[in-house]
This record gives sequence, C-alpha cells and structure tokens, in this order.
Amino acid sequence: MLAVMSEKTIALVTGANKGIGYEIAAGLGARGWSVGVGARDEQRREDAVAKLRAAGADAFGVPLDVTDSASVTAAVQLIEERAGRLDVLVNNAGIASGWPEEPTTTDLETVRRLVETNVIGVIRVTNAMLPLLRRSAHPRIVNQSSHVGSLTLQTTPGVDLGGISGAYAPTKTYLNAVTIQYAKELSGTNILINNACPGYVATDLNGFSGTQTPEQGAAIAIRLATLPDDGPTGQLFDDNGVVPW
Repeated sequence: MLAVMSEKTIALVTGANKGIGYEIAAGLGARGWSVGVGARDEQRREDAVAKLRAAGADAFGVPLDVTDSASVTAAVQLIEERAGRLDVLVNNAGIASGWPEEPTTTDLETVRRLVETNVIGVIRVTNAMLPLLRRSAHPRIVNQSSHVGSLTLQTTPGVDLGGISGAYAPTKTYLNAVTIQYAKELSGTNILINNACPGYVATDLNGFSGTQTPEQGAAIAIRLATLPDDGPTGQLFDDNGVVPW
C-alpha cells in the first residue's frame, strides 16, 4: 500500500461528507489525488466515499471528530498506516449558530461549542497531522475561514456581512489570528498555510440561503491546496484574491 501511495498526493479534508467539504474532496480526487474523507457520522462518511469512488476518485473514509483528541489520534494512525505521510490538510469542519446573533444575548455554551470546533479543533488536527505533513515534499494546510472573520470588512462602512454575529464570526477572526501565528512558526519550512473564504454558499450552516453552490465555494480551497512551492502563506483568500484581515 505504501508503495502505491507514494506515487499519489495524499490529502485529508475534515467535514467532507457533505457541502463544501465534499466538493473539496471531489475536486482534489478529480486531480488523481488520494483523498481522506474526514467525518464523524459513519453512514454519511461512507456514503460520501462511495459517491466519490463512483465518480472515479481514490477516496477513503477517516473517522474523525475534531473535538475529540482520541479520534484525531486514531485518524493520524490510519493515514500513517495507509500512506506514511500527508501532503495536504484541509481544515474544513465547522459549525455555526443563529444569525443574526447579538453578543449581549448569546448563550455562553454556544460560544464555547463554536470555539471548540472552529478554532481548537483546527489546532488539534493541525498539530496532530504536522509530523505526517513534514514528510511531504510539498505540504499545504488550508483552513476554512470566512469574510465575516475580517475585522477590516466588519468595520468598513457600507459593507454588508449579514448582520451581527456574536459567536460564529468571532471564531473565524480567531482562526485568522491563529493561522498568522502558524505561518510565522512554519516560515522556515516548506509548509504553506492559508485561509480560504468560500463566499456565501448554500449549505445547511445557513439554511441553504447562500447564493453560491458548494462546488463554487470549494474552488478557492482547492486552489490553495494546489499552490506551487513559491506560493503565498499566512494569508486569507477568496476567489478574487487576498481578503484583508
């Protein structure tokens, strides 16, 4: 298995059983990559893998709950045994809350839950996968962020980001800040780490109210996952280019 895997780019996409995550996995699989479908729900995960394989992708399931350290450790072991390394990590898994949501009335448990998944989960998975990424010749990390996490856009008069968000938007701002620190620490390595903003995509996170399809939303993450060795690092991008922090 390791001999076969050495000839392919190995990627892991968290939260890949549906929506944007699934389309990221599909896009990478269409490039001939071997793609791990990270997801908590066994049935949805295996359904996604079957669908990807039917479309010709080399997909495999990775049981993964980003909020559970034991689950993440098991995912590392699975990829270690299957491929011996990891070339691309896409931290796509995330959850949302109500919208609009004023901070004065936001439930604190909701804030904790969102931070645990959207920020701590990314740190947990990234740190666990780094030893495998360091074995890659062209390692890439892509974190799924959002326009709503941009403090510049949030404070620009006339910019409409959908109203007040006391819990979800701040988690993306936090994620942006964490990514900057990773980029600083990894600056002496060949690991490129960037954040992607998919745009306003119709998914279950927003009650399918978005104006773009999941396939369209996946495009920027796929682009960042396939950056050349001299590509950018430590930045936030959407389809139009760099988004201000």
